[in-house]
Amino acid sequence: MSAMNKDQAIALLDSGVGGLTVAKDVINFLPNERIIYFGDLARMPYGPRPHEQVRHYVREITDFLMEQDTKLLIVACNSASASGLSEIRSDYDIPIIDVINPGARAAISATKTKKIGVIGTEGTIKSKAYEKAIKRIDPEVEVLSQPCPLFVLIVENDLIDYPETKTVAREYLLPLKEQGVDTLIMGCTHYPFMENIIQDVMGNDVKLISSAGETARQTKELLKERNLLRQGDNSKHRFFVSAESKKFMQIGQKLLGFKPNAYQVVF
Repeated sequence: MSAMNKDQAIALLDSGVGGLTVAKDVINFLPNERIIYFGDLARMPYGPRPHEQVRHYVREITDFLMEQDTKLLIVACNSASASGLSEIRSDYDIPIIDVINPGARAAISATKTKKIGVIGTEGTIKSKAYEKAIKRIDPEVEVLSQPCPLFVLIVENDLIDYPETKTVAREYLLPLKEQGVDTLIMGCTHYPFMENIIQDVMGNDVKLISSAGETARQTKELLKERNLLRQGDNSKHRFFVSAESKKFMQIGQKLLGFKPNAYQVVF
């Protein structure tokens, strides 16, 4: 890649608002970079969908993002990352980063008992993507997994503060707590929105891992290695969605500190 590509953008894709947690950390770690974000609101959630269908969506969105002057793509969706990105990576000339491997490395660094819990969508848990990533690094770690399919809908519909949400969280999380995990990977980028509830159920002795920060650090290292770090300032970010949503802008403003006015793209 030539030096002129330094001014190109970092693109992120997700099934909805969850990837904004990754976008927030990328903006904080790399304040000079331009961000392009795509939230596939029309087809969320990805978790219950077949992997082949999710890969098709990722290709469709990636093709669109490639037209937006992109130098690196972050698949900021665990379900999409777990669907298998090796074929997709080989089809594009830009680096593609997933959120699973950074989260796995962070959890291994955090655990003291080598007993790690993973929560995620049905698709992510069934794929055993986190378990495989963890075992590749440390085969001695015990991985205990639990699907939490309703968490995505709770976040997307801004229902976090409802009393019923705590009941749902306890039903999902108490089995992992009872099995004694000391580290819990929030294996969906939506879940950090519920971090306070998850921590309350699990207790303060359990370390929660979000892959967002680790993914942002990996992005910075990769761009630096390839001499693609942008030096300018006054970065202008762009946001796209596949369906109109006032909640997307409301949640985005609460998280990012500015209103992400999003343009609708229909496939």
